[in-house]
Amino acid sequence: MGTVATNMTSDDLLKIDGFTLPAGAHAMIRLLELPPGDPGIAPHRHSGPVFGYMVEGEMLFEVEGGAPYRIKAGEGFFEPGGDVIHYTAANLLSDRTSRFVVVMLCAPDVEMITMVADDELAAKAGSRIPVPADL
Repeated sequence: MGTVATNMTSDDLLKIDGFTLPAGAHAMIRLLELPPGDPGIAPHRHSGPVFGYMVEGEMLFEVEGGAPYRIKAGEGFFEPGGDVIHYTAANLLSDRTSRFVVVMLCAPDVEMITMVADDELAAKAGSRIPVPADL
């Protein structure tokens, strides 16, 4: 069997070391679309790590312990899942839909998304990093 010539290119978009994979996990790939100006889902947790790729648009992204930041089309992102709260995934564009793909590694017999209770959000409000003024 001979070598096949290719013009394929490769760009590393994201490298994450040291994440925890739930025992017996299963994987899901999901395409998500945020309508113009959509605030995204309310604060929640994921049962396992999430790897994402911004296909189109821009998103404000915030997970517990980190500063909110902008993700643009062509960029990758990560959230560890488990006990870490995913506060924000909002469309930063008021005139266009933003689209992203996520690969979610889900713990067995646990919902992939669990909403965070209002009392916990209130208790942790003081530890959140404010959204930068330029976002």
